[in-house]
Amino acid sequence: MVENRRALASAPKTWSTPAVLPIPQQPERTELIEQWHQRCSALGLTRIERPDFEPLMRSDLALARERNQRLFTHAAPVMEMLFEQIVDTESMIVLADVSGTILHSVGDDKFLQRADKVALTPGVNWAEHSKGTNAIGTTLFEEAPTVVHGGEHFIHANNFLTCSAAPIFDPRGNMLGVLDVTGDQRSYHQHTMGLVRMSARMIENQWLSDDYGNRLRLHFHSRVEFIGTLLEGIIVVGGDGKILGANRSALDQLDMSSAALRMHSLTSLFGTTAPAVFDHFRSPLPTPMTLCLSSGRPFHVNARFNGPQRSMVMEPQITSPVIDTAAPRRDADGGGKRYGTLAGDTAQSADGTLFSGLHYLNTGDPQIATLVQKVQRVINRDIPLLILGETGTGKELLARAVHQDSNRAKQPFVAVNCASIPESLIEAELFGYEDGAFTGARRKGAVGRIVQANGGTLFLDEIGDMPLPLQARLLRVLQERNVTPLGSLKAIPVDIAVIGATHRKLRDMIDAGTFREDLYYRLNGLVVRLPALRDRCDLDVVARRILQAECPHATPGISPQVMALFKAYAWPGNVRQLANVLRTASVMAAGEGQISEHHLSDDFLEDVQSARHSRPAVASLSMSVGQTGADVLQAPVQHLPHVPQSAASPDIYAVPPGSVTEPRQAAMEAAAPRTLGEAEVDLIRKTLADANGNISVASKRLGISRNTIYRKLRWGQKE
Repeated sequence: MVENRRALASAPKTWSTPAVLPIPQQPERTELIEQWHQRCSALGLTRIERPDFEPLMRSDLALARERNQRLFTHAAPVMEMLFEQIVDTESMIVLADVSGTILHSVGDDKFLQRADKVALTPGVNWAEHSKGTNAIGTTLFEEAPTVVHGGEHFIHANNFLTCSAAPIFDPRGNMLGVLDVTGDQRSYHQHTMGLVRMSARMIENQWLSDDYGNRLRLHFHSRVEFIGTLLEGIIVVGGDGKILGANRSALDQLDMSSAALRMHSLTSLFGTTAPAVFDHFRSPLPTPMTLCLSSGRPFHVNARFNGPQRSMVMEPQITSPVIDTAAPRRDADGGGKRYGTLAGDTAQSADGTLFSGLHYLNTGDPQIATLVQKVQRVINRDIPLLILGETGTGKELLARAVHQDSNRAKQPFVAVNCASIPESLIEAELFGYEDGAFTGARRKGAVGRIVQANGGTLFLDEIGDMPLPLQARLLRVLQERNVTPLGSLKAIPVDIAVIGATHRKLRDMIDAGTFREDLYYRLNGLVVRLPALRDRCDLDVVARRILQAECPHATPGISPQVMALFKAYAWPGNVRQLANVLRTASVMAAGEGQISEHHLSDDFLEDVQSARHSRPAVASLSMSVGQTGADVLQAPVQHLPHVPQSAASPDIYAVPPGSVTEPRQAAMEAAAPRTLGEAEVDLIRKTLADANGNISVASKRLGISRNTIYRKLRWGQKE
């Protein structure tokens, strides 16, 4: 080791000594910076060449923000408060996700302009493989708070910066992202890192309270005056007395890792039980408890619990831990929750209705009802599930609901997006690796996602984007139920339920040689397809449940005009787009009780208007109703070119021939004046008659879905 240090000391430096060092220049610091820079060189970076500074496309950035919506919701107010502490110091605050992509930034206007020149802006990736040594990327690699000052940056263009960053972890020890303060190196202050670390802990504590708001939480410290501060430890206790999670201060005080702490129960850790804790704090003015570890070390403890004690002590309902940093949940104030609440998470409406499981996905659409029935039959049968559907239809929601209703609900749900992980890293991400397995590997290695899912469910999203060479390894893992980390000779047995999802046509990929046929048949034990939102007849129910999740205590209604506009829209982004529209509208309509058209965002209204004008006018419909061309453009049902009737078998829901007779049709056409809705129903009935009552053929001729026909005919009958 001494010889290695001497060799490093005699080797030429790759970095220049900063004018003002945040840390005294010591041999250990010099050696550490050299190691960082050597790692960057091994990644193929150079100090003088500008790497690709192109940010993500707007749609990709929006997707990244959506995946990290919960992180942003907790971090944004903390960032604003932190900015008040460093205002007018030529600095900025940056929030990055676990991949190093900048999600949000606030700062002094002049410095933000300077930061733009080195692409320190939202949408740009600052991981080490992209930007070399920097506080964000190096913190992600080291999983520890990091200061990078001036010339310590690998790329010369960044040498004017001084950066202090701290990682953000969830209660189970999984990294969520990075909080960073960056400024001009001349404005460096030694207390900046302390502020960043405190802010990161605030975010972590809010995340813990959000995750376990209905669980018993013990707030403790060896000094009673520190309870209620950022220095207090917090552990979460499940209904069976087991430790579910903890904040970083708790891990530091107990000197345990997150995994080791979760092996304990309240009894094995502190020698007490949940009922005993409740009994102590039942008095009107309870004092902190004094609990001791097995070593005899005492702690002062306060308890907090937001739910009914009976459900905690007698009737525990344990939900599964989720190892998916992209999975947002309901915020403590009831806001900021995305539509993921519909299946994977657990929330409550004002009347106490539980939002969880497959039963909640069944919203009255016959296609969804059939799908749910199929899925319920294979739960706990060790049959793989493959979910197909367009982007935004809720494939991950269905996967989480399946996990929640299975016997594995108490175990982890691990979601892996095969399309978002670089091809060079996805193997290490899935299978894990040992120390020194490859250049740039973390010290002590890393546990792969498959091992993290042991006992629970592994959700492989966008499985069609998995590289072909990696498909063979995944197939072997699924067959043998063993995984071998990179650089290791020891196989680790795993017990996982596998759910795959994709929007691609896997059979076409098999024919093209880009997807393995044997892996396809391993994954498709049961294949289900989620319908697009435009093909469903339960839009009003879905919208209402999204609003209940967004605003559980004061759920606004939707005006008939807005609902009619929603039903006429094609929803290219499906449920995800609907959730985003309603989230914005619910905020704009706060306190008004009903969402009206003026509460909708301008870009959505523009999309609706452009979609209307892009449809061909229906000349025959215009003539029958006696309306102008502008009126016809408002019609949600359009008559597309005639599709010849196929020789397919009659639809099981076909209307019997003769049920729509020609005399009745002629009488209806002669009636005047008529509304546009009545004319639509007439057109549908006439087309059905021409198709001999076959709804499938009629839907093709009209260019609308079968569910739309069902809905229009039911509406016509009510009229």
